[in-house]
Amino acid sequence: MTITGIAAIGAGIAVIGAGMGIGRIGGAAMEAMARQPEIQGKIQTSALILAAFVEAVALFGVVVALLQG
Repeated sequence: MTITGIAAIGAGIAVIGAGMGIGRIGGAAMEAMARQPEIQGKIQTSALILAAFVEAVALFGVVVALLQG
């Protein structure tokens, strides 16, 4: 397997991890909003910020993996 192939696998793993992270954030946010609907705005804002952080880390992982290839 070449370095490019390994880099592609690393980029794929980073994207899968981001998808799992965003899914967990979204699920937890929906559960929290169902339990306490009065703080829906704060939960939604926090969830969006956390999702952006997860995406940034995943993008960083993809860039590092592709630069190695």
